[in-house]
Amino acid sequence: MSATVRPAAASELAAVGALIALSFDRLDANHYLVPDADDRLRVMADFFTLYTEHAAGHGRVDVVPGPDGPAATAVWFDRTGKMPEPPSYDVRLAGLAGPYLERFRALDELFDTHHPEQAHWHLAFLAVHPWAQRRGLGGALMARTHAELDAAGVPAYLEATNGDNVRLYRRHGYADMAPYEIPLPDGTPFFRMWRPAA
Repeated sequence: MSATVRPAAASELAAVGALIALSFDRLDANHYLVPDADDRLRVMADFFTLYTEHAAGHGRVDVVPGPDGPAATAVWFDRTGKMPEPPSYDVRLAGLAGPYLERFRALDELFDTHHPEQAHWHLAFLAVHPWAQRRGLGGALMARTHAELDAAGVPAYLEATNGDNVRLYRRHGYADMAPYEIPLPDGTPFFRMWRPAA
């Protein structure tokens, strides 16, 4: 399929959150956050939608359209200035996480502790629907923002979730940071990566 990249419409943000949850459903981190498979897609879709809505006002949400909604998405935060929390974050997180709240708080603490202080853009989520994977859509989504960041002299940061993703990001100019592996309480690692402006 062609990789037509465009900004997500406000009416698409919940569908973007659901796409990320589906795309990430097999990740060890998602299984840590919501161990019960019956709850996982619902809780994670709400969680990703919360952040996707926030990114729409404090960064960028791009999509590649598919026949029945977004086929792929990139969710970015502009961290060149102060980044506020999503409105009513603690209340909203407690409401969506339910019995898994402490696990989400552990994720927040992990990311907050290890987030770079240097000005950058943060690629929070890059997700492709399972039927559309390995067609270059993730690369096309990154290329759109990377070109603008390079022109402005702004680096990018992300937390990769597994070796396949690390290899993809290395092909697009990201390099390992120190510390590189940052683990959740159960040992599930994320991998910190940085892309200097070209």
